[in-house]
Amino acid sequence: MFLTKKSNHLWQIFWLSILNGLKNRGVEDILIACVDGLTGFLQAIEAVFPQTEIQQCIIHQIRNTTKFVSYKEIKPFMADLKRVYAAPTEEVALAELDSFDEKWSGKYPKIAKSWKDNWANLSTYFKYPEAVRRLIYTMNTIEGFNRQLRKVTKSKTVFPSDDSLLKMLYLAMIDITKKWTGHRQDWGQIHSQLEIFFEERLERL
Repeated sequence: MFLTKKSNHLWQIFWLSILNGLKNRGVEDILIACVDGLTGFLQAIEAVFPQTEIQQCIIHQIRNTTKFVSYKEIKPFMADLKRVYAAPTEEVALAELDSFDEKWSGKYPKIAKSWKDNWANLSTYFKYPEAVRRLIYTMNTIEGFNRQLRKVTKSKTVFPSDDSLLKMLYLAMIDITKKWTGHRQDWGQIHSQLEIFFEERLERL
């Protein structure tokens, strides 16, 4: 137990240093943060940017809670689970979660419990319209970016110095971001919605 607490504390210190670094470089506020289960990260966000709304990554939650589901049952299982996270409102989602729990808790008692225990952070996106939900419900875009960087470093396992590694990652990042040419057709609507939800905070920036 002592080691667990110590490890958690060390991770909190690490994430505090990262977030304080961002703040010192000019980041005044974070409106919404989509996160996975990184140890100490939530506590660090609350300490440095206490007004930030937390959305726990739905895709991570699905992966973590379905990895032990039988292959034969995964299709109907996922259909029922989708009724929860794709519900039109939080009220409907909670009702669907109760139905899901009643149907599947006999075989998989920990899954619905995990969703209920984490509901405060899993349900943040329900307050927003569909366009905003699609932006904040998952970290897959960031994971895709990191996956492309890992491809570069896998091809060369030894680097003569830290600077050579940083240069390679920098060049890879430039190459990856060149492909980010798409433009969201609904960005005007998204921006208008965020201006209403965060009016006072955006006026201060």
